[in-house]
Amino acid sequence: MSVIDQQLDSPKTSLMDIKTILMPIQKDMRTLDEVIEKSLRSDVALINQISQYLIQAGGKRIRPALVFLIVGAIKNPSLVLHRHEIAAVVEFIHTATLLHDDVVDGSDLRRGRKTANAVFGNSASVLVGDFLYSRAFQMMVVPGQLKIMEILSTATNVIAEGEVLQLLNLNDPDVTELRYRQVVQYKTAKLFEASAQLGSVLANGNDAQYQAAAEFGSCLGIAFQIMDDWLDYASDAESMGKNAGDDLREGKPTLPLIYLLNHGTVAQQQMVQLAIEQSEDLDEDFYQTVLNEVRTSGALSYTLNQAKIEVEKAKACLSAFEENEFTKSLRALCDYSIARSF
Repeated sequence: MSVIDQQLDSPKTSLMDIKTILMPIQKDMRTLDEVIEKSLRSDVALINQISQYLIQAGGKRIRPALVFLIVGAIKNPSLVLHRHEIAAVVEFIHTATLLHDDVVDGSDLRRGRKTANAVFGNSASVLVGDFLYSRAFQMMVVPGQLKIMEILSTATNVIAEGEVLQLLNLNDPDVTELRYRQVVQYKTAKLFEASAQLGSVLANGNDAQYQAAAEFGSCLGIAFQIMDDWLDYASDAESMGKNAGDDLREGKPTLPLIYLLNHGTVAQQQMVQLAIEQSEDLDEDFYQTVLNEVRTSGALSYTLNQAKIEVEKAKACLSAFEENEFTKSLRALCDYSIARSF
């Protein structure tokens, strides 16, 4: 049994599963799958091979789901054109970042399967990631709305900046919580924010709804990333579908480590500093010791609480929309973000 099942007050007892949460957009999600499969077809056999591998790997597709849910919170989705193509663009951008991330991080496991770079090699993964980006840019012009292109192009650029910021933070024990949050905002929350903004634009939402959608997406994205960083210490490989403690082994100063650096004992601070600075040179026993120190300190409780704060901010944004099945799903998605085990 993992730490997530043994301790901490994550509200998972009454949690709906993701399929139930997304029930109001079930038809849209099925159509999205069809659009994705069709749009990934290429005359280049290797692109088709890797694309099929990615499709079969699955994923929750939270970001494109946000497009549909915000659309539904504002307007009858059946009246909104191009929502499936734009949702597919969001998923392509997200998948491209994952392909590139796994190469940069040297990851070999994601969602319980070998990563594309572990199967096909780094070069193929990077190039197919580039293909996904270029296909996304082909598709984002379909609605003919400059605002949509502005949102997506800006988000893609900010995400790239976030990747570079994270690279600069590697093996740096002086990373503050503010610097950590900037990476989270750029690297993860920006695409959540963009997805919600796109839903508002497609549904012709008013200015207040557009701003509320943007803030909702941003806060939800921050919560998701903080929980990912929490799970890296609190969960296990079987639950997450990837290796537990990967962030630690890569020298990433995420929030649990930053908390321990600021609030731990002198011995804990020295241990964490060594783990961040010399991540590639330490043995597995040392990593396990640091993991245990994080798990038995207040680091995980603090990290979980920060995610909960973001979720409450996100929920407050939903007052800009009428209460309907879509806003109920958005609220449930907030709860899901801090109660999931992967």
